[in-house]
Amino acid sequence: MPPILVVDDEADLVASYERLLRRKGYGIVSAGSRVEGLRLVAREPLALVITDLRLPDGDGLDLVRAARRLPTPTPAMVVTGFASEASRTASMAAGASAFLAKPFAAASFTSLVERALRDG
Repeated sequence: MPPILVVDDEADLVASYERLLRRKGYGIVSAGSRVEGLRLVAREPLALVITDLRLPDGDGLDLVRAARRLPTPTPAMVVTGFASEASRTASMAAGASAFLAKPFAAASFTSLVERALRDG
């Protein structure tokens, strides 16, 4: 299975995501910015894109849109500390398979990841 891309500018959160996902046997690649994430989406086959909504250099929804526009669309999941009905609606309209508000329980995170991978 291709790796999961995690895009978040908070290194401690990226480390937490990586730890949770590796325990489940997933390979991980990570990026700390929108630009770096977009480069990986364009260059590397991915099983899933997990992105923060607000990144220092732009909108995480750009990553969702890029993943969904690939010849083989890649599922994407948005995780944010700025959850609102508007941000959830915008995420789903951009093509996100899942939306999760920070802070979250580890079980909720892994459950949504597994659902996104299963349902695409």
